Amino acid sequence: MDFLTDGDRELIAEARRAIRRNYDRERFMHTVGVAVRCGSGRIYAGVNVYSLHGACAEQVALGAAVTNRERDFTAVVAVRGEEGGEVIPPCGNCRQILCDYAPDCEVIVPVRGELRKLRARELLPFSYSVEEA
Repeated sequence: MDFLTDGDRELIAEARRAIRRNYDRERFMHTVGVAVRCGSGRIYAGVNVYSLHGACAEQVALGAAVTNRERDFTAVVAVRGEEGGEVIPPCGNCRQILCDYAPDCEVIVPVRGELRKLRARELLPFSYSVEEA
């Protein structure tokens, strides 16, 4: 069963384009690509920026979208590898950021060998919330 729409496949393709353009096979500074779709329909891409504290690709893509006055996020996907062949789930920090900025955003993740869509809030149960603090 295919749980992905044509729009989802387009989002994955954009994440793959981002990493293909930027994959760093010498120092591995850029190994993950992300694409995020906004309510406006625009897609923003990013790659991780490696350093001591670095920035994950999700953070870079969300930052690009926010910089362009986007606030409504509908879907996000991360890929890794030189060709972006592997869809990966967001790390714990990115799960928190997604819960902060886009709790109802669909996140495309691998589940038992299939790509599925889960809401960001489902990826981080009992997440920290400023409203609840």
